[in-house]
Amino acid sequence: MTRAKPADVRLYFDADIRGLGILLSTIRPDVTYPGDPGGEVHKRARPQCVVADVATPDDIWIPQVTEQGWLIVTRDRHIRTRPREIAAVREYGARLVALTATEATNTFSQLEVVMCRWRDILKCLDRPGPFICTATRSTFDQLPM
Repeated sequence: MTRAKPADVRLYFDADIRGLGILLSTIRPDVTYPGDPGGEVHKRARPQCVVADVATPDDIWIPQVTEQGWLIVTRDRHIRTRPREIAAVREYGARLVALTATEATNTFSQLEVVMCRWRDILKCLDRPGPFICTATRSTFDQLPM
């Protein structure tokens, strides 16, 4: 019996799209979500998520996730008009991708957006924060901060 190696978690799917995070964590060892108890995928052991509760306020979970070096993936059609969220990303140096497609209201539709933009999302892993990118099935743009 071989022991699983530690997973390199890189993507955090926040409470707004927790269902998608749960789904993706069953096939990717680098994905976590709030309340994730950890698990093993492809002989990689993912630890329990540092954000234990889906109701954790933004000013607590954003710095926790940023300290881990994780890219945040969320759903927020109106991120452009939310100065508090933009300020939090800037303040903590976070890296965030917001699904802004109007149809991304259920797990399958969110999965469609993420898969259409997957390569763009992965490119964000190599970029320093702070930044916010917006994603739909057909677009991927950086939000001016």
